[in-house]
Amino acid sequence: MTDYIPVSGVVACHICPRRYYFERAEEHEESPRYTVCKQVSAHLGELLEPESVWQEILCILPDAPPETRDFFDECIAACRETAWQTPVQTDLAVESDRLGIRGRVDKVFPDNTFAVTRSSAAPKAGAYGTDRLRVACYTACLTETLGRPVAGGYVEYVANGVCRFVEPQPRDRREMVRAIRAAKRVIAGDLPPRPIRAPCDGCPHFERCMAGPRRLSDLF
Repeated sequence: MTDYIPVSGVVACHICPRRYYFERAEEHEESPRYTVCKQVSAHLGELLEPESVWQEILCILPDAPPETRDFFDECIAACRETAWQTPVQTDLAVESDRLGIRGRVDKVFPDNTFAVTRSSAAPKAGAYGTDRLRVACYTACLTETLGRPVAGGYVEYVANGVCRFVEPQPRDRREMVRAIRAAKRVIAGDLPPRPIRAPCDGCPHFERCMAGPRRLSDLF
């Protein structure tokens, strides 16, 4: 299989397939918050040296806005309160031929579990539905890539220094299959229906979505 759907696309279709339809071809810049969390995460499980990590962030993001340093300091303080595993590999490309999806796992641990890094604040308990979906996708991909069972993965909410294990349940896998089907229809050029509870507030495509996009075939 060559036309894999990125895990990010699966998650986007879960949130709103119409927005994915409008944004699929667009480039998305990495947010400063994610840059900070990703780089802090890369040093978890070892002695944290803040100034060294900060210089790495400035190398990756030379034009970091002033508030980025404050957020970085908060992440370091929070993460020092938690015990972290040391991965055996980072940024591992994984894929599932069966599902037709692919992505990049942030960390893989010796027991075949893994971690995904998030820049959002942790919920009071468990993980967000979108993060459960991410874990379900990566669990399927890593199982095929490694050729052995993978129980689930951790979600690292670096901003709060919180790490929570997620073992995908049938409902998570159903959401995954549903979102993959929606993504395949979008890639095929179909305009998906607007979800009944679409997250329209603040969506940059609201007017275009309400008017309905025009396809090239409609002009002839």
